[in-house]
Amino acid sequence: MREVEISTEFIKLGQFLKLAGLVGQGSDVKMLIKDEMVLVNEKVEVQRGKKLYNNDLVELKEEEKVKVISTFKE
Repeated sequence: MREVEISTEFIKLGQFLKLAGLVGQGSDVKMLIKDEMVLVNEKVEVQRGKKLYNNDLVELKEEEKVKVISTFKE
């Protein structure tokens, strides 16, 4: 499992998929979500604006899993 660091408290799913290199552009995110190919913490996610926090697990069906690591400090 790969880990991707963010420096904020949370990141939106669409932004994270691009940051992690799982998609090339925003339109790819929309199609993957529409086709129910994106899982967050092992559940199908249908909102590309879903907020992801530290230790959330994101995966594309049949692809690698990527863990959100937040370095945000209050």
